[in-house]
Amino acid sequence: MLDLTTFALLSAAAFIAGGMNALAGGGSFVTLPALVFAGVPPVSAAATGTAALLPGYASSAYGFRHDLEPVEGVGLPVLAGVSLVGGVLGACLLLVTPDAVFRHIVPWLLLAATALFAFGKPFSVWLKGRGIHGRGAMLGGLFAVSCYGGYFNGGLGILLLAHLSLFNMKSLNGMNGLKSALSAVLTLVSVGTYALGGVVYWPAAVLMMAGSVAGGYAGAHLARRIPQRILRAFIMLVGLGMSVIFFLKG
Repeated sequence: MLDLTTFALLSAAAFIAGGMNALAGGGSFVTLPALVFAGVPPVSAAATGTAALLPGYASSAYGFRHDLEPVEGVGLPVLAGVSLVGGVLGACLLLVTPDAVFRHIVPWLLLAATALFAFGKPFSVWLKGRGIHGRGAMLGGLFAVSCYGGYFNGGLGILLLAHLSLFNMKSLNGMNGLKSALSAVLTLVSVGTYALGGVVYWPAAVLMMAGSVAGGYAGAHLARRIPQRILRAFIMLVGLGMSVIFFLKG
């Protein structure tokens, strides 16, 4: 049974994490320590936090529903399908391969993704000059990011935003909406894998889902009211912060 203090702690952590994921990402850095502090073992805490944040991605995508738009003429159903296939492949790789070496490159990957998000427009022009553009390049890149998301979820939001920034999306809110929707697809794959492995502590996960839904929806509404230059700066700050955390962990 969860006592009142633990109930309040986990609910607040889920709300904050849901809002962070709607704005930029990094919500797991709030849920994981909260669950460990509540006495959940680390591996189970990571899986439980992922399960708790799943509906938060869906609620933030709903909050951005008026901003969603196709990418290179490709709509959400196809984008979600590509993400699902990539996520399943990444999850399967997680089950059959060690991840120690892979985790060492994650900080560099997040740092590169943050730089890519910051300088996406000139890099997009550079890619087009070399014939790398259009639907094929967009879907191929999304598939690669989705494989990463199924294999290792940390920093997924920043990677998705960096990828979407290369393909002429008109608004940051539209990018955030697609990021949330695709994150929900990829997180569903991860949660299914964790559930089959029996590592999700469901009493805490179910409790935290309500907070993540509220936080995700509130974060989406807040993001739509923040000037885009401030939101971009916040996303880059989160990306740099996550890179530092993973460098320290590595």
